[in-house]
Amino acid sequence: MNTLVFTLQQTFLFFVPLLIVALGAMFSERSGVLNIGLEGIMVMGAFFGILTINALTELPAQLQLLCGIIVSMIAGMVYTLFHAFAAITLKADQTISGTALNLFAPAFCIFMARVVQEVQQVAFKNVFRIDKAPVLGEIPFFGEVLFQKFYLTTYLGILILIVSWIVIEKTRFGLRLRACGENPHAADSVGINVTKMRYLGVMISGALGGLGGLVFVVPTSTTFNATVAGYGFLALAVLIFGQWQPGRIAVAALFFGLMKTIAAAYSGIPLLMDLGFPDTVYKIIPYAATIIVLMFTSKNSKSPAASGTPYNKGER
Repeated sequence: MNTLVFTLQQTFLFFVPLLIVALGAMFSERSGVLNIGLEGIMVMGAFFGILTINALTELPAQLQLLCGIIVSMIAGMVYTLFHAFAAITLKADQTISGTALNLFAPAFCIFMARVVQEVQQVAFKNVFRIDKAPVLGEIPFFGEVLFQKFYLTTYLGILILIVSWIVIEKTRFGLRLRACGENPHAADSVGINVTKMRYLGVMISGALGGLGGLVFVVPTSTTFNATVAGYGFLALAVLIFGQWQPGRIAVAALFFGLMKTIAAAYSGIPLLMDLGFPDTVYKIIPYAATIIVLMFTSKNSKSPAASGTPYNKGER
């Protein structure tokens, strides 16, 4: 039972950032803008979020984390505006502009870290884990899994999932966003401002991507070295596997979160340790799973019809 509880707790640590970032990518692609710059956005959000946490160490731990969350979302949103401007206003190739985000962010963060503190690793104290929630933490099994040794960001991720589903499926904004990603000319013909909706979709993607970067780094490390270990690309796989739908994205994120848990925490799972495989085998599992899953699902993927295609008013 202890092994199962440990495995599930670890899975949630990896599941939540994947979920948040993939949901952000969903908003961008549902609006019609391909965003492969998630890795860079996560790096930028994590960097500024951790700098904020380090600057506010006099505050209570959870308030530090809240401030870091807000700053990471703002940083991700501002950073992704470069992609939005290039892809929407300048009608540049969206793959190239997204790649530029991925290339620039680590170099910028390493440079700024060295300027500020002369070393590229940004250290921080992880004081944000809650050992046990009152009452709820006493519930057998579920209390152990969900309300012991947990982070508030876990429940923030679940809240974002619920809100995203409501926004995409049940609101006028979601309908308009989906229309811009499927048939922007039809959307424009009924008075929807396609440019505005696409900017909003990309900005939401940036905010959630920046948040996802911080949510990934805080529970898994005490230093930030301008990397999120390929999580932005893994989130893209989650998005494709989840068919651009919030519920399916959650299932895909849970699956890849479990794969990541096997790679990162196999030493705490006796069954895996007894197999005697080299640690390299476990570390490649998430990426091998990504390739295998995409091999079998990519043919049936139904991405938004206009995703990745610049919108030219008056042209069809």
